[in-house]
Amino acid sequence: MAREEGALGRYRWYRSRESRIAYLFLLPAIVIFLLFTAFPFFHSLYLSFHKWSILTPNKPFVGLGNYRALFANADFWNAVKNTLVYTLGVIPGTTACSLGIALLLWKGIKGRNVLRTIYFLPVITSLVVVAIVWSRIFDAQYGLMNQLLDLVGIHGPAWLYKPGWAMAAVIFTSIWKNAGFYAVIFLAGLHGIPDMYYECAKLDGANSIQQFFHITMPLLRRLTALVVVMLTLNSFKVFTLVDVMTGGGPMRSTETWVNYLYRQGFQSLRMGYASAVAWVLFFVILLITLFQMKYIGGKRDAIGQ
Repeated sequence: MAREEGALGRYRWYRSRESRIAYLFLLPAIVIFLLFTAFPFFHSLYLSFHKWSILTPNKPFVGLGNYRALFANADFWNAVKNTLVYTLGVIPGTTACSLGIALLLWKGIKGRNVLRTIYFLPVITSLVVVAIVWSRIFDAQYGLMNQLLDLVGIHGPAWLYKPGWAMAAVIFTSIWKNAGFYAVIFLAGLHGIPDMYYECAKLDGANSIQQFFHITMPLLRRLTALVVVMLTLNSFKVFTLVDVMTGGGPMRSTETWVNYLYRQGFQSLRMGYASAVAWVLFFVILLITLFQMKYIGGKRDAIGQ
């Protein structure tokens, strides 16, 4: 009995020693998380109830004053509108292009390996580089886009200097940059569809279009919903592309939610107000995520359901 108790005691000591060593190795990661993630997260919530400029140490408490000022600010609602326009342009455009790329590669066309490299190159290219290159392409006088339009007799607009065209240029660039990434997701889903469904459909006389709408799309429903969720979240957080290509202009016609946050916090130095903008964005994204995750979890992939 004493021998068993001694063995149990040594086992417990060994396990506690293992735990201490494990926590010791985890300590650097925990410290980094607390300093650079947890503390800024909760400190920004604290700042959203205070009026503070980076240049002054005083942080007078204003309660919900920042939030009231936020919802009464026309510039904020303009940024929300621009974000929604960007999102509504990027989601269907990227989804359609990425699905089209995936279908082309799935069918085994000639030069498939070369095409895989070509469509994925924009994904691994720096976003800043992409924005700079496309800014040159959309240049009103010397840009490649207007030169190509001139070949067919169309006088191209000043893309990045006209309110309507600037957002269209940003949306087009975003689709070009990200379509390859989502095409990989769709391609994985297409390879997961059993061939017997298409063989049976061919025996029943179904053509390619009927097979696409009655077999491919129903079986990709959940995957498509996942892509829409990812695109929605990324669209609401867009910053770099807009900042480099247009700077939010012209006349703030492309200023998105995060660009507005950046301008208030790091240009106007209204950190309390900017924190309120960030927290409203956080809750909007959280609600969208919860709603879309519930939608995805509540649906099953099945033909005819």
